[in-house]
Amino acid sequence: MALFVNREGTRTKLQERVAANLADKAKKNAQPGGHDRPDGVDDSAYMENTKPTTSLAWAWVLIGLVAVGVVVWLATLVI
Repeated sequence: MALFVNREGTRTKLQERVAANLADKAKKNAQPGGHDRPDGVDDSAYMENTKPTTSLAWAWVLIGLVAVGVVVWLATLVI
């Protein structure tokens, strides 16, 4: 789809609206605290009651890999 522009160099109404919207967003982002969060979260309340990964996370990964290996081994025995 193409947008035809007048040869006189004047802006169309659509171009004026887009330019005004971009200018408003630029002014809003220039203000301290005016940034929109990309995930929509304004506070960190969602982090309450969470724990960081323990140092034994590698053990759970190893257990998972062994379980997958056992399933594959059992599947090859059946065939």
